[in-house]
Amino acid sequence: MDLRFLFLSFIFGQVCGQNTNFIIGTGIADITGPAAEIDMMGYANPAQTTSGIHLRQYSRAFIVADSANKSRVVFVNVDACMISQILQIKVIEKLKNVFGSLYNESNVCLSGIHTHSGPGGFHQYVLLDVTSLGFVNQSLNSLVDGIVMSIERANANMKPGNIFVNEGELLDSNINRSPSAYLNNPADERAKYKYDVDKNMTVLKFVDASNKPIGMISWFAVHCTSMNNTNHLISSDNKGYAAQLFEAAINNNSLPVKGKFIAAFAQSNLGDVSPNIKGPHCINTGKPCDILTSTCEGKNELCIASGPGKDMFDSTKIIGENQYKKAMDLFNSAKSMLSGPVDFRHQFVNMSNITIKINDTYSVSLLFTYLFLQASEPYPWQPQIASTQLLRLGDFVIIAVPGEFTTMSGRRTRDAVRDSLIKNGLPSTTKTVIAGLANTYTDYITTYEEYQIQRYEGASTIYGPHTLKAYINQFVFLAEAMVLNKTVPVGPKPPNYLSSQLSFNLPVVYDGQPSGQVFGQAIKDVSLKYLQNSTVSVTFVSANPRNNLMTEKTFLTVEKQNSSTDWEVIATDSSWNTIFAWERTSTLFGESIATITWDIPADQPTGTYRIRHFGYAKPNPLSEAIKEFTGSSKPFQVVTKKLKFDWRDFNRPQYWRYFKALGHYKKKYQNLYNTIP
Repeated sequence: MDLRFLFLSFIFGQVCGQNTNFIIGTGIADITGPAAEIDMMGYANPAQTTSGIHLRQYSRAFIVADSANKSRVVFVNVDACMISQILQIKVIEKLKNVFGSLYNESNVCLSGIHTHSGPGGFHQYVLLDVTSLGFVNQSLNSLVDGIVMSIERANANMKPGNIFVNEGELLDSNINRSPSAYLNNPADERAKYKYDVDKNMTVLKFVDASNKPIGMISWFAVHCTSMNNTNHLISSDNKGYAAQLFEAAINNNSLPVKGKFIAAFAQSNLGDVSPNIKGPHCINTGKPCDILTSTCEGKNELCIASGPGKDMFDSTKIIGENQYKKAMDLFNSAKSMLSGPVDFRHQFVNMSNITIKINDTYSVSLLFTYLFLQASEPYPWQPQIASTQLLRLGDFVIIAVPGEFTTMSGRRTRDAVRDSLIKNGLPSTTKTVIAGLANTYTDYITTYEEYQIQRYEGASTIYGPHTLKAYINQFVFLAEAMVLNKTVPVGPKPPNYLSSQLSFNLPVVYDGQPSGQVFGQAIKDVSLKYLQNSTVSVTFVSANPRNNLMTEKTFLTVEKQNSSTDWEVIATDSSWNTIFAWERTSTLFGESIATITWDIPADQPTGTYRIRHFGYAKPNPLSEAIKEFTGSSKPFQVVTKKLKFDWRDFNRPQYWRYFKALGHYKKKYQNLYNTIP
């Protein structure tokens, strides 16, 4: 099958692609994990468990081959907190089962957007799974299956096309959350930059042979922490919302992920970069937190960063819209076309074996710092082997870094790799971009100077103060090898600890329904009418969402009636204006409810609507069998609020009080009133 596909792609390129430089494929798939009772990955807060969905998580894959179809690379943007080592291992295993040697560790890059509102438990190291009560197989499988499916879909629709690149400045969307550490970098280095975070956005525009848009990737450094640690709804945060906006605009407002065009908002050197642009303030005084310790009166729990919105949903919306608008502007104005080879270099590196030369007489090893962090049983605390990778699209190079590089760490890495590429033969126009949280997660990577301050990022740089230097040396090595067409050793393969994973998450024992009620029954139904720009809510007897993740489906629909028998789905559980909130009402009896909320848009067409709920229940604790159920609200009307204005109303006493208070008197309006028939 693969050889037939390659042959057809080659012939197609020869016939249709005379004016194209690449063969391009795009694909998207659902990766949403368990929406109930699983700790979220990111904030390390054991109390922050999943209890529903606001925005589903997706994997967006982009495959690019050269025009002769001899070499190809894959970039996958994943709506997850990061890419774990075991996740990369299992994805590559599954790809090899499907495609043979076509896709492997060397040419496939998996990059996480760093949302803190997705299910955890998909790592294989103690420190990264401890708050999720160990390993969660359902979380890992949903990620693996969805990522592979997105690559399969991209592989199936490859066609000749071109890629354009553009860059621009986006303001009011990110701040440095550790300015004291940043200020410890050399003054002459800081003087080269206008801001203490990267404000630059880089966009790739993908078009087919007829110049029709087929995809977009945007890189911009900002944490996906607009949704804070009180959130319990699965969400792809500001970058996921930006992607939905972009796709809706190109796909003519189709339902989420239903159109052909795919937009990815990828992560970059975000380590010290926050979307909460109001900055950290003391909740007890309103004053700024202490800049060195992020405390208020010595207490870190009183220091909270927020903004720019009135709540976390509003903040997510604003930061997402900012990225979407800037990306669209750069997309529409992109004129610089990429051309040249498609290439890649990859190597696994044992970070504990690296020695850094400080000067002619002094070298340091990363081994001691690494060993200090390790546990022996049942498996290590943190990964020892890191994945390092470069992808080349002509004179555009993606640096896939295995963690959270801070602003200055990313700048140094970009510059070092670019200098090496140009020194060894690439044109001076070569551009480099950091793709963050890629292939493996090795925590934070600060500069040597930032490490000394021991802010959160420095304290979480697990291989010690010289970690950045080790990574820069490695990426420069890969850059030189790629330009000079040298092969590099694969390096030590990472271990697979899957068989020894521990999990303390209880399975779904059974689902109960209150006496006289059935699964899917609306127990708090809708009203008969709702105004545009208002909110409708309905509560159903439900069951545990872990029984069926509803992958590529939905736990809810909002439907508009077009005829007596025809209902059109106009929103799902991945739509911005819906919320699927699940709640356990009785642990003993296994009972739960689902409340579905729809914020009716101000421009929503009037008409008859209904809200439906879908799920699966496990009614028998002695059997693993589950049964499907559905429920529906009563039909309700969405109406327009019409303001009826009658001058006669001014003769009512309560109105005259207001006019008098404003300095207006009844006499002034009496003549006008008398003239109205």
